[in-house]
Amino acid sequence: MKKISLLVLFISLLGCKQEYKPENKIKEDVAFLADDKLEGRQTGTEGEKAAAEYLTKRFKELGLQPKGTEGYLQAFNFTPKTNPHDEVKFTSVAEDSSVVGTNIIGFLDNKAESTIIIGAHYDHLGYGGEGSLFRDEEKAIHNGADDNASGVALMLNLASKLKNTNTSNNYLFMAFSGEEMGLLGSNYFTKNTTIDADKINYMINMDMVGRMKADSTLAVYGVGTSPIFKQTLTSNNDSFKLIENESGVGPSDHTSFYLIDIPVLHFFTGQHEDYHKPGDDYEKLNYDGMNLISDYIFNVITDLDDNGKLAFRKTKNESEETPRFKVGLGVVPDYLYDGEGMRIDGVSEDKPAIKAGLKKGDVVVKIGDSTIVDMMSYMRSLSTFEAGNKTKVKVLRDGKEVEVEIEF
Repeated sequence: MKKISLLVLFISLLGCKQEYKPENKIKEDVAFLADDKLEGRQTGTEGEKAAAEYLTKRFKELGLQPKGTEGYLQAFNFTPKTNPHDEVKFTSVAEDSSVVGTNIIGFLDNKAESTIIIGAHYDHLGYGGEGSLFRDEEKAIHNGADDNASGVALMLNLASKLKNTNTSNNYLFMAFSGEEMGLLGSNYFTKNTTIDADKINYMINMDMVGRMKADSTLAVYGVGTSPIFKQTLTSNNDSFKLIENESGVGPSDHTSFYLIDIPVLHFFTGQHEDYHKPGDDYEKLNYDGMNLISDYIFNVITDLDDNGKLAFRKTKNESEETPRFKVGLGVVPDYLYDGEGMRIDGVSEDKPAIKAGLKKGDVVVKIGDSTIVDMMSYMRSLSTFEAGNKTKVKVLRDGKEVEVEIEF
């Protein structure tokens, strides 16, 4: 009788499917990608190749199918531009001066009609170079924990969460190369898609999502690229102070997809003093905030799951209206600030602002005769000055007006 009971128990256990539990390796993924050993993951370097190997392994662990041109990899050759006004040229074969970038692409096949793309760039600045804001003469590794190991870690986390759920779409997960050199990887993919481009439903991009501030501000770009986005983002939000931007064009990889008429959403927690500097390290990220953002994006995807293929809508390209200017204050604007004026999020060394005594947290409300109400009026005002000009700048500091003289 005892043997029969044990046999029944064994058969019962076999009949029970083990419940799938999503993993959470956000910290582990960031720690690997932002380690000094990868030397800043500059496109085409050994450090980026090590990151690509790691991401390939992670895609396999998550059960994603290879969807590159060679397994998970989609390599592309390009010749770096020598003139900042030139365009980067893709080449069909490797040439003496060319660099090889590599997108990493994995597919979750739900046998659905349409596919959602979830992406983040994994390259960064290496030891600095043209994009660095670090002014020390010593070369230093730019680890890019926030920019953009954070976005890659959330992409992998969403791949785990979406397994066996929200099956009305397939999912293509992409780690882009060459973003820091001009959105190269995403640009190349949109011209050489490894799935039918007409079947792409919408694209989600995460770039710098690791430094959520105490007020829980989260910027979402591309809100106007589909009529349903605004309502969906609002109805699923109970954690964030949302800053919404309608435009589908911006300085990250979602732009490449918007330009081929695909609805896009780009998530961003704002710039900071370590942006494009060696101080952008693993231990400075807000991991609780990252988990909240991942849950939020998952809920948005869930809400849209039964809406079929989303309608695309063109938006006003705000970058075309941006005034050109020859001088600057030498500050990092707080792009998440939604009050009147332009709040300073960081002050660069040896620049006009710091010489005049401006500080992080100051809100610029007047430059010369121009009242500053937002970023656009701030840039319009700067466009009227040239190097050597002097003017008065008025800021709000701790609720009081402070006026300084600036020399550009």
